[in-house]
Amino acid sequence: MLGTEERILAIVVEILETDGYDAVQLREVARRARMSLATIYKRYATRDELILAALDAWMQQHRYSGIAPHVREKGESLYSALMSLYRTIFEPWEQHPAMLTAYVRARSAPGGEKLARRGLDVVVPAAMAALADVDEVFIADLDAVISSLVYGLSGRFAAGEIAITDILPGLDRAVYWMTNGYEMNTGR
Repeated sequence: MLGTEERILAIVVEILETDGYDAVQLREVARRARMSLATIYKRYATRDELILAALDAWMQQHRYSGIAPHVREKGESLYSALMSLYRTIFEPWEQHPAMLTAYVRARSAPGGEKLARRGLDVVVPAAMAALADVDEVFIADLDAVISSLVYGLSGRFAAGEIAITDILPGLDRAVYWMTNGYEMNTGR
């Protein structure tokens, strides 16, 4: 049996996935949870706080659950190691596209930077394991390009400009060209 907070967050996730971001209203959450609006307000002062909490809980369960540091094996390419990580990150979004739309919108809401920080807390250690023997300047360049690409592609998806299944291939091509160029120039 779910506790009160878990039940509230599960309802918000359900609304996000089925009806979209704009459908999340505190009164509707209270109605579906069969509790008073005051109970919701005791835990979440605003709609934005409620959506951020629901997204954070969903991401911990779905998006980040499979992420673990991946130390490259001898002979494994940088491209292969990084794409293994990126697939683990993005495949849950492909299965739950409405959640990516909600994430993109929530990131620009008050407190939305918490979602990005939480993701970095999980993703950075895993990526750094794959990048263990890589030049720091290249890591900084890779981070700048890939984070901008992910942000841009996610935003384009949320705006309806591209399909969710276009994100990972776009990321794949960028990682391929960047890592191959790096490995060719360093003789790795």
